[in-house]
Amino acid sequence: MHLQRELVAVRRLGGPATVVCVGTDRSTGDALGPLVGTLLTQSRGDLPFAVLGNLQAPVHAGNLHELMPRLQVAATQGPVVAIDACLGSFESVGSVQVQRGPLKPGAGVRKELPPIGDVAVMATVNVGGFMEYVVLQNTRLGLVYDMAALIADALRLALGAVRAPGGAALPPP
Repeated sequence: MHLQRELVAVRRLGGPATVVCVGTDRSTGDALGPLVGTLLTQSRGDLPFAVLGNLQAPVHAGNLHELMPRLQVAATQGPVVAIDACLGSFESVGSVQVQRGPLKPGAGVRKELPPIGDVAVMATVNVGGFMEYVVLQNTRLGLVYDMAALIADALRLALGAVRAPGGAALPPP
């Protein structure tokens, strides 16, 4: 899995990771982050990384500024992985991109929010370019959920919460 391989590199950054799941439960398309957070926190056993943002306590534009001091402390202790939905071209819908560097939350809907994270995971949930808020509201929940499950599984495997399929250990960082 390409996504998992990209995320394994996060372990090499050292220290305990913090996963920040950005989005809101009030918009189908933007619920990707909170769904990832919920899937991670509902997994069995303790996670070897912290999770901020889920369906019960989302991290979104209204509270991100309040969380910045906590995120700055987390960044001094280990890598911060930021996850968010994004809009893109028709061909990219359903794809997940991982990039080194911070996530720029709200960029797809022209919001000015602080960048967060050492690694950004962005899932293209729908087509952008026109009436972004309406597009996010009319995004298929099935697609968003499937992408959230894929990202949560990749994070669990890449950050050491479970063993790889077949019981094989993941390669050391």
